[in-house]
Amino acid sequence: MIRLDKMARVAFDALEDVKGRDIQVFNVKSITAIFDTVIVATGDSNRQCRALANRVREMVKDAGGTIYGIEGEQTGEWLLVDIGATVIHIMQPAIRQYYNLEELWAPAPKAAKVAKAAKVAKPAKAAKAAKAAKEPKPKKVAKTTKPAKTTKPTKVTKAAKAAKATKATAPRKGAKVTAAPSARAKRAPKA
Repeated sequence: MIRLDKMARVAFDALEDVKGRDIQVFNVKSITAIFDTVIVATGDSNRQCRALANRVREMVKDAGGTIYGIEGEQTGEWLLVDIGATVIHIMQPAIRQYYNLEELWAPAPKAAKVAKAAKVAKPAKAAKAAKAAKEPKPKKVAKTTKPAKTTKPTKVTKAAKAAKATKATAPRKGAKVTAAPSARAKRAPKA
């Protein structure tokens, strides 16, 4: 079985054979668990990008590796060659500049390097940058409760009291209800 580092080297050599430009190799083991190495290269035309991908395919197969997939052969603007632990991006210059994969896969700058660069720029800002790099920023706490609104007491009218009283004396569900004489029936008819 061939080591994965060797396959990345074979792919790199294949890109150089067909005059791939701006070839960059990124070790991404600490960033993702899907693959270990990303190689980004530029081809000047659709035809050259396809030729670069075909050369990578041929040389990896000759070295005993496996090609898991090639994407983008139809358009030829951005081809992706998957050889397992290494993924190769072959792009035309405009596409490479637009997507800027180098920024995505490049390791983040260390806090010490940032602080050192700040010291060179301005000493006062350097101390502030170094302090900011050492101390974590406090998290903002969102307020979850709102203060209760105060309401003025309202006047309770006779009608509201009467409605409340009828609710309190309303029969329970399922109870037998008998008709009560209405207020008109209680009055004596006028003569």
